[in-house]
Amino acid sequence: MLGAPPQPVLLFDKTAGYHHASIPHGAAVIERLLAARGIRVVQTADARRFTDASLARYSAVVFLSTTGNVLNGSQQGALRRFIVRGGGYAGIHAASDTEHQWPWYRTLVGAWFAHHAPGLQRATLIVEDRDNPSTRSLPARWLRTDEWYAFDRDPRGHVHVLLRLDEHGFTGATMGGDHPVAWCHLVGKGRSWYTAGGHPAAAFDEPAFQRHLVGGILWAARRMPADCST
Repeated sequence: MLGAPPQPVLLFDKTAGYHHASIPHGAAVIERLLAARGIRVVQTADARRFTDASLARYSAVVFLSTTGNVLNGSQQGALRRFIVRGGGYAGIHAASDTEHQWPWYRTLVGAWFAHHAPGLQRATLIVEDRDNPSTRSLPARWLRTDEWYAFDRDPRGHVHVLLRLDEHGFTGATMGGDHPVAWCHLVGKGRSWYTAGGHPAAAFDEPAFQRHLVGGILWAARRMPADCST
């Protein structure tokens, strides 16, 4: 007898601030990559899906470049309960520029976006954890082009850091030398994974970045194991 199919993933892309042009392409790529692994993606910008009953259908929620205050109080409560009871969260790029007035969301995502370095720049990412499914296939020093975020705090100590930026490799570094850009951690019984990459649509066509995303989302959705203890 065949086992039950994996629960779908909810991909949420509502914006109440800057709207990234890369969102439609990024969503389509994520949907295709997860479909190849037998996981259905439900894409929405409708925050009314954030209820206890609705979220219970999903293994994880992906915040794809959401911005601003996108959830009301009851929707925030539903997301928090979903996570602490064992659900997964994966945040991509501007997911850290979301819900700045809700302190628990900062706990969930790990740190809030503060500002970004000018333009798209080529920079080097240093892999800190070679065992995580979102980083195990990456080179030790990963050279790629994106928009590089700085955060309102160094998340190290609050999260398990997967990737950090070499601040000597681009213009506008402000994190003081320690510049995490991808991490994971446990929130209650749930899982949270975040990557700062994904500003340009072209990022989602990079095979290495695709593997990075899929590994992170699958870990958040409890489809792959990893030690994300802090």
